[in-house]
Amino acid sequence: MNNYVAAAIQGAVQGLTEFLPVSSTGHMILVGDLIGFEGEVAKVFEVVVQLGTILAVALIYRSKIVDMLKNWKASPFSGEKRLTIWHIFTAMIPAVIMGLLFHKTIKTKLFTPETVIIGLIAGGILMIFAEKTQKEVKITDFNGLSLGDCFKIGLFQCLALWPGFSRSGSTMAGALILGAAHRPAADFSFILAIPMMISASVFDLWKSRGVLSSSDVGYFSLGFFVAFVVGWLAVEFFLKFLERVKLTPFAWYRFAVALIALVVILSHPAPSHSSQETLKNPKSQETITIEEKAKVIPQTNASESVFPKIPEQTKVTSQ
Repeated sequence: MNNYVAAAIQGAVQGLTEFLPVSSTGHMILVGDLIGFEGEVAKVFEVVVQLGTILAVALIYRSKIVDMLKNWKASPFSGEKRLTIWHIFTAMIPAVIMGLLFHKTIKTKLFTPETVIIGLIAGGILMIFAEKTQKEVKITDFNGLSLGDCFKIGLFQCLALWPGFSRSGSTMAGALILGAAHRPAADFSFILAIPMMISASVFDLWKSRGVLSSSDVGYFSLGFFVAFVVGWLAVEFFLKFLERVKLTPFAWYRFAVALIALVVILSHPAPSHSSQETLKNPKSQETITIEEKAKVIPQTNASESVFPKIPEQTKVTSQ
């Protein structure tokens, strides 16, 4: 598949799903596996298009963000009901710590279709639980969130480190459990996403700075633009939709996606390999085991994808 076509598809997927409680990372992994858009360059692309959706939500909430920045000296202990940047920083603390501690493990072990299925199901269960257990709405505006509430929501955000769980889904569910109405739960979740995603994206880009080349700029820019436009439209739709329908339909959607992905996996099982399978080192001709394969040929995945692959000549590769 042409790089630009794949970039447009993944940009649209990112824009549609980033701020909906359905897990953008999970959808990007599943769709990327289906269209053959994988590898180190594809992972960096996912980070870049995230920045497009961040820009979209930042413009939507620009007045609230500007107000918080203007009043950055406002004390969260003043007794005044006002959301400050200190509330946002407090909510960031748990996920930032967990992300820094387990970044490598998450990136190398959890970004698979199988783990996404688990995350989709678990996140859907949490969202239904939040809807069913909320008996009284105590917070009708996000300015009513205390520092303690924000920290607890931040703990729920840690669940989103598991691909497929959904950052917006976990934070909104956490806010509902704490007694927030749906709109302030969504508003706080989206505003919290801005510094979280910027910091995570910058960190990932720095770690992957040696992967890209000038030939990647064109389709990366296309993906960024598509993600920005689609993300803006998706957030506007979701906020209006949330006034009439709650999180439960999104939970059932997650279950449906997980079921479809599971059927595909079971229908096309990955071929098994003996741990002692050998191949020749192309340089030295020495025999090595399959476990050493990734070290000898860094650009080759050691394991087969669980999804059916398109022909090799149509796969997206870095230009």
